[in-house]
Amino acid sequence: MFVSYRWLQEYVDLSGVKAEELADKVTKSGIEVEGVENLNKGVSGVVIGHVVECEQHPNADKLSRCQVDLGDETVQIVCGAPNVAQGQKVAVAKVGAVLPGNFKIKRAKLRGEESNGMICSLQELGIESKLVAKDYQEGIFVFPSDAEVGADALEALNLHDEVLELGLTPNRSDCLSMLGVAHEVAAILNREVKYPEVEFQETEEKASDYISVAVEAKEDNPLYVARMVKNVKIAPSPLWMQTRLMAAGIRPHNNVVDITNYILLEYGQPLHAFDYDRLGSKEVVVRHAQEGEEIVTLDDQKRVLKENQLVITNGKDPIALAGVMGGANSEVQDDTVNVLIESAYFRGLSVRQTSKEHGLRSEASARFEKGIDPSRTRIAADRAAELMAAYAGGEIVSGTVEFDEMTIEPAVVSVTLERINYVLGTELEMAEVQEIMNRLQFESKVEGDAIIVTVPTRRGDITIEEDIVEEVARMYGYDHLPTTLPVTVATPGRLSDYQLKRRKVRRFLEGAGLAQTTTYSLTSAEKATQFALNTASTVRLAMPMSEDRSVLRQSLVPHLLEAVKHNNARQTDSIALYETGSVFLGTEEGQLPIEEERVAGAITGLWHSHSWQGEKKAADFYVAKGVVEGLLSALGLDNHIEYKPTNQEGMHPGRTAAVVLNGQEAGYVGQLHPVTQKQYGLRETYVFELNLKAIFAAKVEEVRYSAIPRFPSITRDIALVVDKEVLAGELQTAIYEAGGELLKEVAVFDLYDGERMEEGKKSVAFSLRYLDPERTLTDEEVSAAHANVLKVVEEQFKASLRS
Repeated sequence: MFVSYRWLQEYVDLSGVKAEELADKVTKSGIEVEGVENLNKGVSGVVIGHVVECEQHPNADKLSRCQVDLGDETVQIVCGAPNVAQGQKVAVAKVGAVLPGNFKIKRAKLRGEESNGMICSLQELGIESKLVAKDYQEGIFVFPSDAEVGADALEALNLHDEVLELGLTPNRSDCLSMLGVAHEVAAILNREVKYPEVEFQETEEKASDYISVAVEAKEDNPLYVARMVKNVKIAPSPLWMQTRLMAAGIRPHNNVVDITNYILLEYGQPLHAFDYDRLGSKEVVVRHAQEGEEIVTLDDQKRVLKENQLVITNGKDPIALAGVMGGANSEVQDDTVNVLIESAYFRGLSVRQTSKEHGLRSEASARFEKGIDPSRTRIAADRAAELMAAYAGGEIVSGTVEFDEMTIEPAVVSVTLERINYVLGTELEMAEVQEIMNRLQFESKVEGDAIIVTVPTRRGDITIEEDIVEEVARMYGYDHLPTTLPVTVATPGRLSDYQLKRRKVRRFLEGAGLAQTTTYSLTSAEKATQFALNTASTVRLAMPMSEDRSVLRQSLVPHLLEAVKHNNARQTDSIALYETGSVFLGTEEGQLPIEEERVAGAITGLWHSHSWQGEKKAADFYVAKGVVEGLLSALGLDNHIEYKPTNQEGMHPGRTAAVVLNGQEAGYVGQLHPVTQKQYGLRETYVFELNLKAIFAAKVEEVRYSAIPRFPSITRDIALVVDKEVLAGELQTAIYEAGGELLKEVAVFDLYDGERMEEGKKSVAFSLRYLDPERTLTDEEVSAAHANVLKVVEEQFKASLRS
């Protein structure tokens, strides 16, 4: 809502309060003022001039040479506007004037003719083109003939005004009008509201002789008021009205239409003016549209109606979309003589539905949707008729024609003083609360410890006692409310075990060199189950923004790969990313999906590069696996994890391992399949994904510290020849178990399957470390344990020592 500071002064005394100060006070009372705009964009030296003579420029077809009276002198100005003419009153920037953008006007010669100033359009004075009347959009602005020559043009155009932009919440629809804002400001400043006096003369004819009103959709339109104004003369509205409309963001049209828009802003009551002679009948019938019925609205768009949409008809054909926009067939035009004024109360839900279905929002629909004050419906029609008589020369026909089945009952709310003070932490007296109600112009009476408030119909947002408490707080001043700490048992805050582990995951991965990223939880149906650890039915949005964001994901990897591709396209070749986030596994229809947290990573390009040392290390399977191993080790799961070959969809079959936690698959790590890499437009890329829910739930042994051994250990190396299908991890586990208590460490240090190796065989070399922390081991003890190791691997894997 744009509020003209000068216009507001007509309804409430603002003496001693500047626009900026008023904005601060309104904001502190609970309605945010998003900004205060000075309509003068740095313009000075612009006066109203009279074009005494206007003739064709002798040396240019599209220029005019004008003699312009400025009040204190007459000067020659060369003008290029197509609509400049003798006898006009125009805005003239004198020599030395400044226009928006610090553009200074100087004497000049245009095609050999001297020009001492500039005849200005409204756009050149800083007014937006969309707010300029159509007659002046392509040329200069022409003032009314009674404008004073030599006077300040900015004053005449109200460009010394300031405009407050209110950021209203939906519940404060009362401030979608100047009078509503006036009530708010008057309450803040503790001043009176001055309503416009509505006085007019009526003819002896009766409005009921011209029109009848019938409402079939009574629930959606409980109140409809029609007024007749005859013999209007369509012309531009008075300049003061045009400038107020422009300050509020509405473009002027003509006197009749501008008056309806003026009342909309003044009272918050949308009106519509029909050309009575184009109605096609003497009746107005409000009903729901018939399915497939058509209407051409004021924006010249043909609209096909649905049966739930409320329309105004002439008894047969629609002539307006109720509360949204009028029809072109009954539009006020230059030859309009008789005007039918519509002022009605339409149910907000009905208007909102029609507006949404046609993609058509207007100033009127915005107000009906949020709720208007039904007690202003009649006075708004009277005020419009008064202005049409004054500024369009109309004759007001006696009386109104109405349909009225609306019950207007102000809300009555009771609240105790104890409750007010308890909620606000104050010690207010009842007299102070009553004084606040008086400032708000709420009727109130005291009964015991309670105050009973009758809320005016303009404040439809106040229905319960908490609303009254809020009004007291706003007017008392939020800054004046005492500051208190809550009285409660103090408990130290801490992270849960799950949160600690999640933080440890993020810190480890960032420490390892991966950068955190965050991607959408929504993906396409095609990618929803790609790379998923375990798939389920997908969960699709009922109204997705696009097909690319229509289904909840079941893996983090697809979007990580898109992030890698995005960076690759911007000349970043070496990338290491990770993400922690949720995946969503569908359940039975109508049930919420199962949400599980995952961590995933993607690595491509160089893992590290030390150019000064000539070292480069490309990302490979062992880099990705090392990151996963390090992460699980940091979580204390070294002894719970196994890595087994797996065929994961979209992954390289020979370079992908399942991460097995206590016998259950909890993730995978490996290289993308070449076909997958090509589909995503990537180079060699390695990924991993782990189920954090399963990993965090695993029981971890407490960390125990032991003294540094005082006795030496003994190391034995063995190279075992086994079938190629035998996994090194299985060998390592068997060796560790066969070594008994003395065997403390088993590590793979070599793998060989080259020359001189029997077909189908490979050699895996292990280093075994034996230790007894309490004494020095003898060779015999070590040899016995070692012999048992060789016996076990021979029996289980048919392994033999490599010669």
